[in-house]
Amino acid sequence: MSRTARTASAAITVALALGVSACGGSGGDDVAADAKQTLTVWAMGAEGEKLAEVAEVYEKANPNVTVKVTPVGWDVAHQKLVSAAAAGTMPDVAQMGGSYMGEFAELGVLEPVDTKVFDKADFFPAGWNQGEVDGTAYGVPWYVDTRVLYYRTDLAKKAGVDKAPADWQEMQDLATAYQKKAGTKWGLSIQPSGLDTVQSFYPFLYSAGGTILDDDGKAAIDSPEAVKALKEYGTYFDKGLANKSVQPGYDVVKDFGNGRVPMFFGGPWHVTLLDEGQPQIKGKWAVAPVPADASSVSMAGGSSLVISKDSEHKAAATEFVTYLTDAEGQADWYERTKDLPANTAAWESGTLADDANLQVFKKQMDTAKSSPSTPTLTEITDKVDQAIAKVTQGKASAEDALKAAQSEIEALVK
Repeated sequence: MSRTARTASAAITVALALGVSACGGSGGDDVAADAKQTLTVWAMGAEGEKLAEVAEVYEKANPNVTVKVTPVGWDVAHQKLVSAAAAGTMPDVAQMGGSYMGEFAELGVLEPVDTKVFDKADFFPAGWNQGEVDGTAYGVPWYVDTRVLYYRTDLAKKAGVDKAPADWQEMQDLATAYQKKAGTKWGLSIQPSGLDTVQSFYPFLYSAGGTILDDDGKAAIDSPEAVKALKEYGTYFDKGLANKSVQPGYDVVKDFGNGRVPMFFGGPWHVTLLDEGQPQIKGKWAVAPVPADASSVSMAGGSSLVISKDSEHKAAATEFVTYLTDAEGQADWYERTKDLPANTAAWESGTLADDANLQVFKKQMDTAKSSPSTPTLTEITDKVDQAIAKVTQGKASAEDALKAAQSEIEALVK
């Protein structure tokens, strides 16, 4: 999902100005699940369009329930949710990304997940963690996302390498060989600066054992592990292996196809983009787990489904969320959208079990790490973005950049 620049504090200010209680409202008596009723559901981006199709199937099996799906663009999703929270008009069910969860949980507009209905053990740990705030689950994982390494196997062979890089040294060696022996313009595509640069940095940070906030919610971005990760990240720019002036909206798929960029960290949607948009390299690329330092750990993304605390249809909402997140519903959703299932049982048969590329994503999700669920997450990661940019542009050392970020983040998590 795309991260909004609007801060949590702005959402809280709006909500309080319009009289939303910090503990949330009361939806009154809940309507029975089998009573005639209408469920309101908001889903974002492409998911909003596809969910309407699933809702029609659900209605046929549950004729007393009408599911009214409203597609919402990611560019306006945050503002619409903030406005709805402030006005007490949240939909019964909403799709919510991990970067929103802490903020809306703090506003008190989300119903805690019924853990007697939804079992944490059924989902990838990182997927479940995205929906947790201060130990309470507010979101049921709907789909997950992570990053793995895409690399050109044909150009690697030309460079004298016949396997995927397994660790940092092998990845940098391959990046160098791509340039020197296979004639590529760059060795690896990673983001140098700008909004959400942190997402490109996460595979380095997490694989080194670093984190932005520790388990107690305290700033930890200046740890030795984080410094080591940023030094490694910066080396690609120092050595000219990565482009330090990438324009906003840059599409790595085209340059991967023409060979200018032989490696990048990408999500599951890149498989389809490459198959459909770069057919000339079919069979000439592969995916591999994130090269390891202390271990191989990538970022976890995706979305959860939340139920409004004010909803008078919690029972029906719970049944609809169950339908969308059990193994059968998840497998069906993958076939419709190619979103990776959050429910691990959905991976045990069919395409998800048989496709070697998809299994790499599953392996990566087993160790993936989610971002901290905190109301000030956007502001916190902005500070990390700025630190990364200082290093990639040669304006500060990793130690100094992260020391400055640590101080700024400490002020945001007090």
